[in-house]
Amino acid sequence: MNIVLLNPEIPYNTGNIGRTCVLTKTKLHLIKPLGFSLDEKAVKRSGLDYWKDVQLYVWEDFEHFFKENIENRNVNLYFATTKTKRRYSDVNYGKNDYVMFGPESRGIPEEILNRYKENNITIPMLPLGRSLNLSNSAAIILYEALRQNDFEYEKI
Repeated sequence: MNIVLLNPEIPYNTGNIGRTCVLTKTKLHLIKPLGFSLDEKAVKRSGLDYWKDVQLYVWEDFEHFFKENIENRNVNLYFATTKTKRRYSDVNYGKNDYVMFGPESRGIPEEILNRYKENNITIPMLPLGRSLNLSNSAAIILYEALRQNDFEYEKI
């Protein structure tokens, strides 16, 4: 599996997600601009001693990421958003699929969501706040995708 963070802003979230990725053999893709330096102590503190083992890919922009990873390949890219009704649990994930999350303060841009509307997914929640924490959301969706693929990383 692949987790994609588009313009992440909070180093602690990225560090937590990196730690989850290491422990599930999931690749982590970061799309610039980043709201922090990857050398920041906050990223490494949240990722603990796992950060050095993250399968990390950093991309200059969405178009470059898309061309290198999605275009002309037999994989899916899903977009986590609060702006759809399609639940993350209603998707059939492939073991090499990608799930993208937007910046913490504003989410994935409408332009991208509208262009790939059929791949938008959401985590159901009460309308009491904006959304769940980014690292929690990534873990929820990632573990559903891994469950559907029988936790293949366990067989390594």
